[in-house]
Amino acid sequence: MDVRRATTVAELVAAQHLYDGPARHAWAERFLAAPGHLMLIGYADDGFPAGFVTGIEMVHPDKGVEMCLYELSVDEGHRRRGLGLALTEALVAHARELGCRGAWVPVDTDNEPALATYRAAGAVDEGVFAMLGWTFDEG
Repeated sequence: MDVRRATTVAELVAAQHLYDGPARHAWAERFLAAPGHLMLIGYADDGFPAGFVTGIEMVHPDKGVEMCLYELSVDEGHRRRGLGLALTEALVAHARELGCRGAWVPVDTDNEPALATYRAAGAVDEGVFAMLGWTFDEG
């Protein structure tokens, strides 16, 4: 597997089968233009985008810069081959190169494959986490 940073809208769109929904060109452009946004794509030997991880650099006055692992996805036919771990490790390495003080990931407590991947990459459980959200209409 070859892991590379996505730098073009075409790369983001080519990986849309890994997303929750279809990619939108305007959002892909905005993602690439946003400071601190990062997508790494893992390519199979035949060039197929088999997985991705996204990270967002976050800065706070008392915490410095941290990397949030926003989303990790691996194509079903390419799972259990180490790609999720390789993507996670690549994102963490990138965060270290940027001088981040740490990295963190929100994950459902019943998502055993994700928990195993993040633990294998060196993450430790920091306790119970609840996530609340707001959904806004598009427009």
